[in-house]
Amino acid sequence: MRVLIIEDDLETARFLSKALSDSGHESDHCEDGDLGLSYGRSNDYDVLIVDRMLPKRDGLSIIETLRQENVTTPVLILSALDKVDERVKGLRSGGDDYLTKPFAFSELLARIEILMRRTTPDGEETDLKVADLVIERLSQQVSRAGKNIQLVPREYRLLEYLMRHKGKVVTRTMLLENVWDYHFDPGTNIIDVHISRLRSKIDKDFDCSLLQTIRGAGYMISDGA
Repeated sequence: MRVLIIEDDLETARFLSKALSDSGHESDHCEDGDLGLSYGRSNDYDVLIVDRMLPKRDGLSIIETLRQENVTTPVLILSALDKVDERVKGLRSGGDDYLTKPFAFSELLARIEILMRRTTPDGEETDLKVADLVIERLSQQVSRAGKNIQLVPREYRLLEYLMRHKGKVVTRTMLLENVWDYHFDPGTNIIDVHISRLRSKIDKDFDCSLLQTIRGAGYMISDGA
């Protein structure tokens, strides 16, 4: 899951970024409203976390503008303003949920998962499956044949991307751009290292190998043989 944090309090932003990373999620951070609006418009995020009081442009203005531009990304509003009329104002501006400060990260994460569940289109699977390998997208849990598999955040993102393209060849360029957010070749073996680590976790102790290297083309995850 990719989350955009629009928050001017650096301590809060660092706490959220680290906690999301520890939970297997990716995040970007914007310190002011104008930059947050720009990122919210131009990037593909699963959820926006928006502070009410921001420099340059307040949180409600960001949300209202995005909704007017038909950006439907779920928004969780963070605010120290806890009066009922303030919460109502936030929801009426286009926010999907409202959480007052201070907050527990466990509650914030639960609210994000609920927002994703609400906005999953009818018929769209919340789990990704290839043979007996399963990703539960809402909880970020990975298992194969019922056995839990522990992945670090980058390995999870790599596996999720491959499984979203199951049965198709995924090139190194595609992985660099969509998993590492690189738009250039760093000239390292970073992909090979992560593929090797991922393969040791999802294939090593099983009879059927799912992750394949397609020589000269890239990688593919499929039912295997």
